[in-house]
Amino acid sequence: MFLQPSTSTTRMTPRDKTSPLPPPASLAPLGQAVMELCGDGVVVFDAYGRVVYANGLARRIAGIEGDLGTQRAEALRPRLLALGGRLSPLRASGINLGEVVFLSGAEQPRTLADRERQAIVDTLQGTRGKLAETARRLGISRTTLWRRLKAYGLRPSNGRGGPSHS
Repeated sequence: MFLQPSTSTTRMTPRDKTSPLPPPASLAPLGQAVMELCGDGVVVFDAYGRVVYANGLARRIAGIEGDLGTQRAEALRPRLLALGGRLSPLRASGINLGEVVFLSGAEQPRTLADRERQAIVDTLQGTRGKLAETARRLGISRTTLWRRLKAYGLRPSNGRGGPSHS
């Protein structure tokens, strides 16, 4: 995935020198950017169970504050699972890299109609309000798009490239 060993050059205390654990892995900036765009909350643990990364949504849902290095993973993992988190192992070429917990975003639509409405809104924003392009991307006719906009109480454009609410 995007895990990299830490390149920290901080001085080790005598206790750290005897510790069998390597420095915590870190998530590359590209990986962090991808995780921030996820619709789910994401918390990444390294192979030793230490928290490596938590995106903004995961921090809000789970109430994670401050530096991740101070988070106690053994206390955090059960809390994430109690919040409905889905645990998945991270493996590459048979090597255990750790695990990731996905938390469903609270603001995600729940019903099929809510999901359809959100897909239309997101696509309209992506096309800057161009109805023909939005309909093409959604795989529906412009007439169907117009009907859906009316049914969901949306106007085609608010002058900022996205739909507006009526």
